[in-house]
Amino acid sequence: MTTVEGPPPTSEALPPAGRIPEATIARLPGYLRALNQYSESGTGTISSGELAEASGVNSAQLRKDLSHLGSYGTRGVGYDVEFLRFQIGREIGAATDWPVVLVGVGNLGTALAKSSDFGSRGGFRIVALVDVNPARVGTELDGLVISHQDDLARTVRSTGAVIGVIATPAWAAQEVCDVLVDCGITSILNFSSTVLSAPDHIAVRKVDLGQELQILAYHEQRKLDAARQQRTDKAARKGTR
Repeated sequence: MTTVEGPPPTSEALPPAGRIPEATIARLPGYLRALNQYSESGTGTISSGELAEASGVNSAQLRKDLSHLGSYGTRGVGYDVEFLRFQIGREIGAATDWPVVLVGVGNLGTALAKSSDFGSRGGFRIVALVDVNPARVGTELDGLVISHQDDLARTVRSTGAVIGVIATPAWAAQEVCDVLVDCGITSILNFSSTVLSAPDHIAVRKVDLGQELQILAYHEQRKLDAARQQRTDKAARKGTR
């Protein structure tokens, strides 16, 4: 689990009233990851420019995001690494050990189970692995025995899982989602290719690898089109001479 240490919150450190924008929330884990690396290297303070570069954003965006936490840094000094880790970690729950049930232990599920995002570095602990494949059910992976999907409800209740990760084929994902919701799971990370239907109070995040690759392909295609256009323009200029 990622341990976030720091001084206790004070009135000056508390974030301002109001909801932090979703786009800012999506960037906070990246800031925390970078800060953890700086902390491990013994860095005490860091400038907004350094943290922004390490996080893949610009300085203005970083400062705006951190202002939602009530953190503005010190001019000429920068941000205190440990205190900023504490502030961000408090907001995104990084100091809490979140128990996770992972449903679907195929190639993707196995990779997720072995990911460093879980365990000592991530703040998330996989407490149960679930599958329907008879060849996998009853086998052990990283110290956990894979249980059958038919026992999913009992598995969730017995392990105290609070987050569900779905890495099943698309045809099974909605059924798994329904069982997780019935068990009281209110946060679900969906790696399947289907769009899940869930009550409004359920937080569902979808990770569509195919869609992300298509977005990258779009940008690559734009580069190719631009290069072709440049060659065409260059040839046209030569032809007019």
